Amino acid sequence: MSGTTEYINILIYLVIAGGIGVVMLLLGAILGPKKPSREKLMPYESGNDPAGEVHRLPVHFYVVAMLFIIFDVEVAFLWPYAVNAGKLGMAGFWAVLGFTLIVLAGFVYEWMKGVMKWD
Repeated sequence: MSGTTEYINILIYLVIAGGIGVVMLLLGAILGPKKPSREKLMPYESGNDPAGEVHRLPVHFYVVAMLFIIFDVEVAFLWPYAVNAGKLGMAGFWAVLGFTLIVLAGFVYEWMKGVMKWD
């Protein structure tokens, strides 16, 4: 029965945390200033008025950045295994090997698609 109460405590925590987030967003939308002007709606460039054409980074930059974040998070999932490798035994080893092979397959797929080429 204690296992159920632990899950109820987690559920209560998540509801309260989510409720606080929703309340803060609603308060900001209701109480926040609503006086748009031409100056406030202009693009901001280091305190200067924008001059000429706006130069945006190519989409490829964002794709590479997202891939970096994805692989960084996946590598972070290996940390618990590294800490408990001795306790997990061969079952843990095969699970981590499978996870690593899936990550490697994703990396090879991205490489073959040419996502990481800088032209």
